[in-house]
Order: sequence, then C-alpha cells, then structure tokens
Amino acid sequence: MSAMIHVSRPTGSILLLELDAPPANALGLAVRAQLVKILDEIATDDEVRAVVLTGRGGVFCAGDDLREAHGRTAPDALAAVENFNRLMDWIEALRVPLIAAIDGWCFGGGLELALACDIRLASDRAAFAASGVNIGLMASVARLPRLIGLARAKAHLLTGAQFGPERALADGVVTAVHPPERLLPEAFHLAEWIASRAPLAVEATKRVVDGRSYVEEELPALVASADHREAIAAFMAKRSALFRRG
Repeated sequence: MSAMIHVSRPTGSILLLELDAPPANALGLAVRAQLVKILDEIATDDEVRAVVLTGRGGVFCAGDDLREAHGRTAPDALAAVENFNRLMDWIEALRVPLIAAIDGWCFGGGLELALACDIRLASDRAAFAASGVNIGLMASVARLPRLIGLARAKAHLLTGAQFGPERALADGVVTAVHPPERLLPEAFHLAEWIASRAPLAVEATKRVVDGRSYVEEELPALVASADHREAIAAFMAKRSALFRRG
C-alpha cells in the first residue's frame, strides 16, 4: 500500500486529514510533498474554517521515515531535516486552526507535527516521546518549551523517554484525553465550535497568539468587519450569528 494522506470534509467548513503510511505513518518525503500541496489548497479555500489532523491504523505519526533516512548522505540528511522544519513552520502558520487527534504513537517528528497544530487531543492509548536524542538529533526543542515550560520540556527532551496520555495532559501537551472511539467525534465537536465563531476574528486571534501579528494591527479591520456587525445584530435580535468571513 502506498503512503498517502486522505482528505475528506465532514462538513462544509471542516477538513479531515488522515495520515495513511503503514506501519508508523512516517513523514517520508512523498508524504510531506502531498501535505504541502494540501496545505496550499487550504490556505486559499475560504470555506475551510478548521482542520482535524489524525493518523489511520491506531498510530498518529512516528516522525521521519528512518528507512528512507538510512540511505541519505550527510548533505541529503541535512536537507531532509530542513525540509521537515519548513513544513512544520507552514503548518503552524496556516490560516485556520488545526486540531491534532492523537491516537497511538506520537514520537519524534510526530510529536513536532502535533506541536505545530493549535490544539491537541489524545486517546487513552496514545504514547508520546520527544525522541530526537534517541537518534542523534534534536526535535521539539523550540515548540515544546514554549508550550509547557523549560523544566517540564527538558525532562522530555533530554531523556527521549516515552510518556503516556495522563502525563501529556498533566504537562499541558494535550488539552483532553478520550477513549479511542470518542477521539474523532470530540475533535469534530471542537472543530465545529471553532468554525461557528467569526472566522476573521479566529484567524486574527491565531496570528496574534502565535506572535505573527499585533493586536493594534488586527483590531481596526475586525471592528469594521461585517461579521462584527452581524454579531451585534444577532445579540440584539436574540438569535445565532451567521458569520460570512467578511
């Protein structure tokens, strides 16, 4: 079976991306190229307001394809790592929020993939590891400390030890843990909630929180937006607001 990413639309405004590269859903170069193409399409599709990212086969993602990496020269290996880092930056900067639904292994580059998303949910059988040091590399050295603080992050980064969903929840790596059969429904529920909010405000909030913009830069357009006027009108009429990203 060839590695691929399945794309579906549970609703008109929510996109589901499923990694399908058995046995570990590794991010080999072909899978990365497909993901870049999908992200480019999402960036220009104003109908998409939230994305859920998961893996098939009871695995989220185990990082780079080490079988591929085995045949790389040192320059090729460096180029592959830099390619991966650019992909993570692109995921993090995507216009719409991404929710990682983590089931099974989430190791190394897979953890970095999850950290590049905006929100992470886990199943109660998920397993995590910041495993860069286990293969003579670094991984998650910027995003993990930023998310959970230096002390907690160093305990993971310097040992490369596996940890379970309870530790991930306690440390703040994930925001909720669910049984496997509830993971995607809960992720969809969260995505639908986000998609029902004013989209320009959601996108601006993400940019400011991520440090790519400032409140003073975003507020004038939001105050003047049709969505803000719709929210006020809906409040006065005691009805639900219908946001149109305008």
